[in-house]
Amino acid sequence: MKQHNNNDWWTGCALAIGVGIAAWIPTAHAQDEWPTKTIRLVVGGPAGGTADALARLLAEGLQKTWGKPVIVENKAGAAGALAIADLQSNGKDGHTLLVIQGGVVSEAPLANKVHYKPFDDLKPLAQVSRTGLVLVANKDVPVSNLKQLVDYGRSQKDGLVFASYAPGLKGHTSGMLFGQLAHVPMRHVGYKGSPPALNDLMGGHVPLMFDGVTTSLPLIKAGKIKAIAVAYPTPISGLADVPTFKELGYPQLSQAGWFAVWSRPGVAPAVQQKVREATLAYFKQPSVQNRIKEMGMEQGDAVTSDEMMADLKQAYQQQAALLKSINYQPE
Repeated sequence: MKQHNNNDWWTGCALAIGVGIAAWIPTAHAQDEWPTKTIRLVVGGPAGGTADALARLLAEGLQKTWGKPVIVENKAGAAGALAIADLQSNGKDGHTLLVIQGGVVSEAPLANKVHYKPFDDLKPLAQVSRTGLVLVANKDVPVSNLKQLVDYGRSQKDGLVFASYAPGLKGHTSGMLFGQLAHVPMRHVGYKGSPPALNDLMGGHVPLMFDGVTTSLPLIKAGKIKAIAVAYPTPISGLADVPTFKELGYPQLSQAGWFAVWSRPGVAPAVQQKVREATLAYFKQPSVQNRIKEMGMEQGDAVTSDEMMADLKQAYQQQAALLKSINYQPE
């Protein structure tokens, strides 16, 4: 009887193991074969913008690597919230991914009321580029460097007026931080995006702006506006002759921003790794790096998802402190 029971026990174990293996094999096989259909890269910005350009560059690489169609879809508006909602609805299996700047986690939730949990609903898989801000001026502002700007600002009864591409984001708080450090009163004018702000800058309606390098670079090169200083740890390739705030005595204005490809955290780890490896390999190519530099950006770092999230948490805390210092209230 005991022997019979033992046999039954071993038979049950074998059946359980067999069922487990049978269940595992299709899953593992599916992940090996992924992608099985068209990949969607959802962009949290308009067509022609920085995130759009990077997504289209990434689409070229992933399509070559995997031999599957990769399409770019723009979901501009609400500081990236519309693109994130798309990812949350369609990104369960990894065939929908997001291309957007890290500020969607470290800045936007502090500036606006959002319907996502920034550190729970998104996972950065691979950096595609790093970039910073540049302080630009109308060409008729009577300064040519940062020291002259500080002296000029202190001489003005009401200080300086500056524009940014959105209230509550880095372009806004960088200007306010600069004012605090330089002891120059700064008055902010917020816009909905860089293009209208740059138009007013060129038209003389505002004298200064903290803008993303990529959108200001063509106008700087054309002589329509002038660059004063770059908020980035090192000189940026596209603006090699423009000093950084750090080297001019303002190390607090040197934090880099970055763009990445993101997924939902629950996507299969093997799929996440496949996206990460393909992205990093493509963006290592010299021809791709040159295209990144032409946009006014630097190559992304091969940091892990955990390292990127740690960077975002630090940036979030710094941004929260800056917004608190200027009594900013989320819109």
